[in-house]
Amino acid sequence: METRKQKILVVEDDHALRQVLTDRLTEEGFEVLAAEDGEKGLSLAQLHHPALILLDIFMPRMDGITMLGKLRQSDEWGQKVFVMAVTNSADATTIATIAGFGSTEFLIKSDWGLEDIIARIKTHLRR
Repeated sequence: METRKQKILVVEDDHALRQVLTDRLTEEGFEVLAAEDGEKGLSLAQLHHPALILLDIFMPRMDGITMLGKLRQSDEWGQKVFVMAVTNSADATTIATIAGFGSTEFLIKSDWGLEDIIARIKTHLRR
């Protein structure tokens, strides 16, 4: 009996980082969807309902906060899906805004290595 792979959506405008995350998560056995901005990310999220979303905050076309807000207003799944918000920098207001959406974790990219992020994803998905 084949086990279905858990889907993870990576929404990141930095092409190289998006590719590294996609490759590494695929190696770990996840089905990975990827988007370069919040607009495409929102569309993929609503279509595929991934188990977890790794979401950059500062992106063109639609930033991560806007995407997260629209996701939380969409449907029951969108209100509850776990989102790991990642960014290079953030102020207290940004962090508080993201926390207010619920079912989120906030990570500063420079504080976390790739393996640490993978471990956090696995930990959350085991819950």
